[in-house]
Amino acid sequence: MELWQMSATQLATGIRAREISAVEIAESCLGRVEDVNPKLNAFVDVRPEETLADARRADAAVAAREALGPLHGIPVSTKINTPQRSQLLTQGVSALANVTAGQDDASVAALRRAGSVFLGRSNAPAFSVRWFSTNDPHGRTLNPWNGAHTPGGSSGGAASSVAAGMTPLAQGNDIGGSLRYPAGCCGVVGVRPTVGRVSNWTAPEDAGPEGPLTFQAWAVQGPIARTVADARTALQAMAGPDLRDPFGVPALPQAAPRTGPVRVGVVRDVGIVTSHPSVDQGLDTAARWLADAGYEVEELELPLLAEAARLWSLLLFEDLRPMLPGMLEMADEALGVHLKYAYEFAAGLWGDKPGITAYIQGWARRATLITRLQEMLGTGMILLTPVSAEPPFEQDADIAGPERGRNLVAAQWPMTSLPVLGFPGVSVPAMVADGLPIGVQLVGGRFTEDLILDAAQAIEDRAPRLTPVVSP
Repeated sequence: MELWQMSATQLATGIRAREISAVEIAESCLGRVEDVNPKLNAFVDVRPEETLADARRADAAVAAREALGPLHGIPVSTKINTPQRSQLLTQGVSALANVTAGQDDASVAALRRAGSVFLGRSNAPAFSVRWFSTNDPHGRTLNPWNGAHTPGGSSGGAASSVAAGMTPLAQGNDIGGSLRYPAGCCGVVGVRPTVGRVSNWTAPEDAGPEGPLTFQAWAVQGPIARTVADARTALQAMAGPDLRDPFGVPALPQAAPRTGPVRVGVVRDVGIVTSHPSVDQGLDTAARWLADAGYEVEELELPLLAEAARLWSLLLFEDLRPMLPGMLEMADEALGVHLKYAYEFAAGLWGDKPGITAYIQGWARRATLITRLQEMLGTGMILLTPVSAEPPFEQDADIAGPERGRNLVAAQWPMTSLPVLGFPGVSVPAMVADGLPIGVQLVGGRFTEDLILDAAQAIEDRAPRLTPVVSP
């Protein structure tokens, strides 16, 4: 097996045993980048000399018998909307094509402390808004399974690169599925942590204008990986108290002791849109595997998630509304079309201009929904949902026409409901249908990432290995 095909866990074990070096791993991954990135365009900036310099420092630390972090010598990519010192911070926008970050944001700094070797910058749509990863300055990222379908967005470059074997780990962020949806599209694992578990702090000089409340309260940083074990290790490395983050948690609550099997509520349809047959088949497969692993699985109606998804279109879009003129002036034409159809979808729920009263009431209702879901899941129960109501969308489906654009927003209810509520979710592959991976999402109570990662591991243990995709 080539080094680029190995998991981060395997590579870390080899480094600690001095059986392989960080330089050898970096060279193998850079070779893979050279072979497949021209086809996929997952990375938009790769600096081999800087990567190899990181790797040499990692090997020197091993030779000096220094204490090693959990990701010591392991390659990882970072996203073009996330500050990494001295690296491009383009946001996928031509007007920002030459902007570089002054310092690491908190999640990148945590990866650096954990010993990671930085491999490249991953692609995303303009301002990381679409569920597709294409933009004017960097072009289109392809899904290594089928280039006619999206690799997901906004962390599409991250997921494509992990699935194709360019890197075992990638950093991304999520406010509407941007970690979980690309993972589902590419057949890898994506983790959206509980809000506050991983710091979302960025230096003011790199952050730009202060983000609205939804950005502050919903956006999270997290990992994409090929295996659940790798995702768990990367999440642990990224997590940590950071009181600069207004939603950071200074100390994680202790998990309540559990007795008996964990219950799994399968949520197929919340009344917004009917799922594609392949999506239902993926849920059936994952539910069967969880039952085989000893989980108590039952079908569940949960309209609460539909209400949360509707609130996403109210609260986020109203926060975006004052920013739209500046965004549309700088971004590509596709972003404007996507947002036009997305706002039409929201108008069907809330009217053309909902106003301040609806906005205030929406935030108040959100608090009630959080309490109700925590009361349900705080007992040790988890949810099993689709990643999306559809298999990976065809490229640019969101701008193909008004009806298709609106339908896409509806299909993403599993992605949009969770950020509103702040609960953790894991996307894990379950099967392949018509040549495309079908993922499922596991949702737990607040700060129960270990519980849902355990369930994701049970699914992975029974599923065929899908990645790396050797010949994209």
